Amino acid sequence: MTNPSNPNPPDQELVCSYDPLIELMARFENVKASSTSTNPFEGLSVDDVLKKHIVDGIKKNLEDHLADALKIHTPLEIINDVLLDGMKTVGELFGSGKMQLPFVLQSAEVMKAAVRHLEPLMEKVEGSEKGSILLATVAGDVHDIGKNLVDIILSNNGYRVVNIGIKQPINAIVDKTIESKCQVIGLSGLLVKSTLVMRDNLLELNARGLSSYPVILGGAALTRAYVEQDLSEIYDGKVHYAKDAFEGLRLMAEIAEGKEPAPATPDAPYVLTEDEVYDTVRVKSHRTDELDPELYAYTGVRSDVVPVAEIPRMPFFGAKRHIKFDIFELYKYINPIALFRGQWQFKRPEGMGNIEFNQWIDETATPIFDRLKRELGSVLKPKVKWGYFPCSSSGNHLIIYRDDLKTEWLRFNFPRQRDGRRQCITDFFNPSEDRATDVVGFQIVTVGSGISELERKLFAQGEFQDYLFVHGMGVETAEALAEYWHKQMRLELGIGDQEPDEMRLLFSAKYHGARYSFGYPACPNLEDQTKLFELLNPKDIGIELSEEFMLVPEQSTSAILVHHPDAKYFNVK
Repeated sequence: MTNPSNPNPPDQELVCSYDPLIELMARFENVKASSTSTNPFEGLSVDDVLKKHIVDGIKKNLEDHLADALKIHTPLEIINDVLLDGMKTVGELFGSGKMQLPFVLQSAEVMKAAVRHLEPLMEKVEGSEKGSILLATVAGDVHDIGKNLVDIILSNNGYRVVNIGIKQPINAIVDKTIESKCQVIGLSGLLVKSTLVMRDNLLELNARGLSSYPVILGGAALTRAYVEQDLSEIYDGKVHYAKDAFEGLRLMAEIAEGKEPAPATPDAPYVLTEDEVYDTVRVKSHRTDELDPELYAYTGVRSDVVPVAEIPRMPFFGAKRHIKFDIFELYKYINPIALFRGQWQFKRPEGMGNIEFNQWIDETATPIFDRLKRELGSVLKPKVKWGYFPCSSSGNHLIIYRDDLKTEWLRFNFPRQRDGRRQCITDFFNPSEDRATDVVGFQIVTVGSGISELERKLFAQGEFQDYLFVHGMGVETAEALAEYWHKQMRLELGIGDQEPDEMRLLFSAKYHGARYSFGYPACPNLEDQTKLFELLNPKDIGIELSEEFMLVPEQSTSAILVHHPDAKYFNVK
């Protein structure tokens, strides 16, 4: 890691001289940090030396210390009795909030390196593994960061993991489970629709007489109540909810030992303090029901939104693209709180003050950010397609017209709130049923597929910490590009009258109009992206739709842009 305050060019920058994990433990546990100028292993036994390698995530001299341990232990004893004990300590520190996820992954890197070194020295002993699980992201879902974190934690805690990847149909899941002789099935998914696929998968396991398999489910769209109540009622076997990788680890341990997994402590909502509130615009409401037809039915009652008196001039009709960007200019639009605390999961421990935590974040996360900005500059390939179209509203429908302003091209049907202000996106556009009376913008952006390819490489190489960091950078750079281009479109439309002076206000959407992304609360139907594709035709910037209407590459995002000054973000339920 490099010093972010060093004005020298990258090739002259100083190397950071502190161990972030030791610094963390010093702050969180009042444990004296070891000086990097002395031997951190001095005075420790052979076993404790290896445990320190694991807990502190230290790779230096690992093989030498493994050689010392091999003089008194067999390779299997080193793994089962020493290294796994170190990983158990890591899990306990994480569970108590005294270790952050990035440092857990650093420990997992050392564990994997140690096992890789020891494996050629030992014969495979039948039954030596603690347990086995097949992991899959369910059919139609392309997200795998959560599943891969589960893979990392389980495989480096003594379990055999068969990870068969994304978009897996039930036939492949069953076949691979039987073929690889796994004891447990683990299913993951991010989308609301994925929770329904999981339900269908459980019913199919019932129908095939395979309900003897314990099933562990995880993913952002799931809730504990849905799994442990609704899905438990329909599955003939045992189904469990894992809110994160470490709950999956606990469940695997109890299942492997033949115990009935103990009920988890109910999930407590995490309330952000004022300084932690970040970009609530982009917090997806995954925990919604299936799309409710009633929400899309026009009842003849609009909200109290008043149409604007003067419609912005349409900058041009149709779509354009832009593919040349200064990547370092885009980096300015990355929300550091969303990146550091959201994607990278550097969390503020209970009892730590904001000032102290912000200082620690600046010392720990900012150098990683600065390093990746340089390293990923040639990997990220930002591209944009955007356009403007004449439109009008009719109830819950937004009608898009051809350039003659009267021939209907297509229409979107958006949901309306059942109560409260009874808002719908269409309320922000002037009404008419036979001609265009307003203008709407659309955008779709991507940072390319190179970042996903790099992620897969890092994961395969066991560089787990950088895998997490790179994934987060890809996601947040795509979001930064969307934020940056939305600003350009506001200026094109002539509604740049409320541009904030500070980035934090930009991230809080303190500007004129709003940007609604498909899949989010106000426009949750991902299938609407087929219409956006008809309007913008983004294949020439390398974006396609999956069979479940998700954007490929994953680090892409699309949106409808509303110019109405009263347009804000709202939920529909």
